[in-house]
Amino acid sequence: MRHAILTILNSRYFIWALLALPSLPMLIELAAAESASGGGNAYEHLIHESGEFSARFLIVSLAITPLKMLMPRSAFWRWMLRRRRYFGVAAFCYAAFHLMVYLVDTGSLSAVLGEALQFGIWTGWLALFVFIPLAITSNDFSVRMLGPKWKVLHRAVYVAAVATVLHWVFASNAAGGAIVHFLPLALLEGFRIYRRVAMRRPA
Repeated sequence: MRHAILTILNSRYFIWALLALPSLPMLIELAAAESASGGGNAYEHLIHESGEFSARFLIVSLAITPLKMLMPRSAFWRWMLRRRRYFGVAAFCYAAFHLMVYLVDTGSLSAVLGEALQFGIWTGWLALFVFIPLAITSNDFSVRMLGPKWKVLHRAVYVAAVATVLHWVFASNAAGGAIVHFLPLALLEGFRIYRRVAMRRPA
């Protein structure tokens, strides 16, 4: 029985199902908005909801390494570290859904282009464009093919993280939610940098 439970927990399909769960009510709400006339309020809610889940999964993917450094003996964080890429890809998928609802809500290419240069908008596009090559290469084949270049490429995730924070703050005109979500990550990353600098100092 224990072996069967561990097999399920370690299954990539089980993990993907868990990561996809938050999208189910969003898809139901999107379908309801499409069938109803208008749907503007529903689209606006879905834009915020999908964007927040994209940010949350991005935060989890970045927080795993410093949390593993904080708790090096933790079997859970070792398990999470081996599955970190799933969270990064999930962040991209929710960002893509976020974009899709935004385009539907905006309604026309001219309207999209008309606000594309607003600071709160182009930072979102920047985060998405950085996400794309990272999501495409988040697999074992790409790790083998790119070798050391894979890590160099995936350090661009920090550019996506900063752009995501700026997009959240300026597109929503509210810093509170972004601070609540990203402040713990900033503290963890500060610890990770301090730890690595300390380890490089001569004894």
